[in-house]
Amino acid sequence: MSLQIHSIQVSSATICHATTNVMSARAWRRPSSCPPSGVRLCELRHLLKSGQEMTVNTTSKVDALRKMTPEDILMALSLEEKVSMMSGSGFYRIHAEAKKWGATPYPAGGANERLGIDGLKFSDGPRGVIVGHSTCFPCSMARGATFDRDMEREVGEAMAKEARAQGVNLLGQVCINLLRHPGWGRAQETYGEDSYHLGEMGSALSQGTQHHNVISTVKHFAVNSIENTRFKLNVEVDDRVLREIYLPHFRKVIESGCLSVMSAYNKVNGAYCGQNKYLLTDILRDEWGFEGFVHSDWVLGVYSPHGAEAGLDIENPEPAWYGDKLIQAIKDGKISETAVDTAVLRILTTLQKVMLAEDPQSDYPMEAVAGATHTALARKVAEQSAVLLWNREVLPLSRSKTKRLGVFGRLATLENTGDKGSSRVDSPYIVTPLKGLETYLGADAVIYAGDELAPDIAGHAAKDFDAAIVVVGYTAAEEGEYIPSEINLGQDDIPENLSSILDGARQRGGGTSIGGDRGSLSLPPAQIELIQCVAKENPNTIVVIIAGSAVMVEEWIHTAPASLQTFYSGMEGGSALPRLLFGDVSPCGRLPFTVARDQTHYPLFDPSSEYTRYGYWHGYALFDQENTEPRFPFGHGLTYSHFDCTNIRARRTPDGGVEVSVTVQNTGSTEAIETPQLYVSWPACAVIRPRKSLRGFSRVKLAAGQETETTFYVAPRDLAWFDAASRTWRIDSGHYGISVARSARDPDALETTLNFPEEMGLGI
Repeated sequence: MSLQIHSIQVSSATICHATTNVMSARAWRRPSSCPPSGVRLCELRHLLKSGQEMTVNTTSKVDALRKMTPEDILMALSLEEKVSMMSGSGFYRIHAEAKKWGATPYPAGGANERLGIDGLKFSDGPRGVIVGHSTCFPCSMARGATFDRDMEREVGEAMAKEARAQGVNLLGQVCINLLRHPGWGRAQETYGEDSYHLGEMGSALSQGTQHHNVISTVKHFAVNSIENTRFKLNVEVDDRVLREIYLPHFRKVIESGCLSVMSAYNKVNGAYCGQNKYLLTDILRDEWGFEGFVHSDWVLGVYSPHGAEAGLDIENPEPAWYGDKLIQAIKDGKISETAVDTAVLRILTTLQKVMLAEDPQSDYPMEAVAGATHTALARKVAEQSAVLLWNREVLPLSRSKTKRLGVFGRLATLENTGDKGSSRVDSPYIVTPLKGLETYLGADAVIYAGDELAPDIAGHAAKDFDAAIVVVGYTAAEEGEYIPSEINLGQDDIPENLSSILDGARQRGGGTSIGGDRGSLSLPPAQIELIQCVAKENPNTIVVIIAGSAVMVEEWIHTAPASLQTFYSGMEGGSALPRLLFGDVSPCGRLPFTVARDQTHYPLFDPSSEYTRYGYWHGYALFDQENTEPRFPFGHGLTYSHFDCTNIRARRTPDGGVEVSVTVQNTGSTEAIETPQLYVSWPACAVIRPRKSLRGFSRVKLAAGQETETTFYVAPRDLAWFDAASRTWRIDSGHYGISVARSARDPDALETTLNFPEEMGLGI
């Protein structure tokens, strides 16, 4: 006798085997009932006992997830099937056939053909969906400079719509690794140096993505901020520093509802993140209550099948240490099958959650991919992310007075949207700075007049123009995901099934390394000379900086009368640039990092190190602690207008948090966006704390003369420090300084104090 399900023959022995395999998983059964149309395994066993035959309609590929609970699906799976769901498949074949990263969605685990479960289909995504020809948005650091949660959520929704249209249900787009040092090669993929800011922006992107039932991935968990040695690096960090500096933003994104986590390559306190039980289970699951799944970073993300017990649910892209090795470890009694059952339940539960959720729109057509709505959003983000660093009465340019505009610098002509690693988006077009200016003013009014190869000739030409735009900065060759010439990934014992892709990468590398961490935070000498030569001859010289994070300007700040940092501004960045320069829109971006006067003012940063220890201080907190004057503070950015903040009020909320309100008025003559920032200063306590910490920000768009009120809310945990000895978060009693400012060093900040009469303990 057999039970026929669709065209699959399932014997009674198979059912018994499946039942035996999952006895250890019963502790994980949730008090949920099977969907009404489902067939429970107890019913199947009853049918087998009674000798009846039954045909279950599974003509839909998603029948199992629609008709059965995750627990019952688990009971129907063999050990081999369960372990198979814990790895991706087809990566090497797809990569070999397409000869490019991201040609199609990658199968990333969770699939079972017998039960019609398609599983996870992955795309990377910090700048946009990398599959097909999607919209390339400005890089994450640029979007961090907007300080705009609502717009970032809108970007997340746009990415999700394009993901759905192209068969992607798992998007690796929320990179929130803290920018400890601006030399980090992948700085462009994160939002900035401040943990609070990272958590707010990452949560917005994640929520926007999951609104359209695409699983959001937050990455790289955790303490990942050196690129060149990421496969070997061991970061030592104590518990207070870990929890106050490097983890709060991850917790905030998780608590906002993010459904998946990608582990980092590096080690933390001696254990690789992909098999670090303290991170993946003790903190992420047991303390934070995370119920989604964790998947490894791609290739060499885990080094042992014991990663399953540590809390890594999926090894990607294919099973190097899971698969047969994990099955054998279970059969040998070295690993409990409970670890596998737990992982598979997490995967199935997450898949079912997004599959059964109602979509906010009826369909997701391909026409939306890089369509007019999304490319307009990309331009809007590029406009609102640009940071006006300084302006000595040069900007905005007058269109009527600018008859001839000179453009200088090799980067003005390049399609330059960021690095060439896993976050690269193959958009249908890219508007370069030169093309954008030509389209705006007319080709006859814009002349490309020289570059850094001959700066003296360029300088001589500059005197013939009404204004000069010098475009400088970096490309994927100087910063980004590190692609070494030898593709030595730092692992001596590489499994055989990784050798083919590594060999192919070596051949394609052509002997030239690209990307990686920056050795210098200054511009290349030839670009500095170009700026100096052009600015000497043209008093209306504007320098446009393209870069993923801080660029030091000491060699030329007094030479150029104005400078605008546009970051990697996406496919529409060239269209945004002239609108910013000529005042169609006012610049309103704010620096999400600190720009130093001297590179030594930042924390120690050694891209070749295989060991480092991270302390408590970095970013604006370090500059405050050491009384160092930055060139540009965190939060700095100018507009074409002026704003005043008045009437600050602060009060405690019933939950133990803080509410602060201020009145903001545009006192200038131009419509613009102001970005009030809330900083909290801490009372004296048993441990040292920063002089001040960002705990709120808002975006206020006001016409000339208009005013409005804006309110900030600070949650209790954002007021607390971590007491490692008692393993609890504490809010001290005493007087708290409250300030609303335009930057972390605003001398005109609006200030008040708030007294906390009693200490509060918040637990873990």
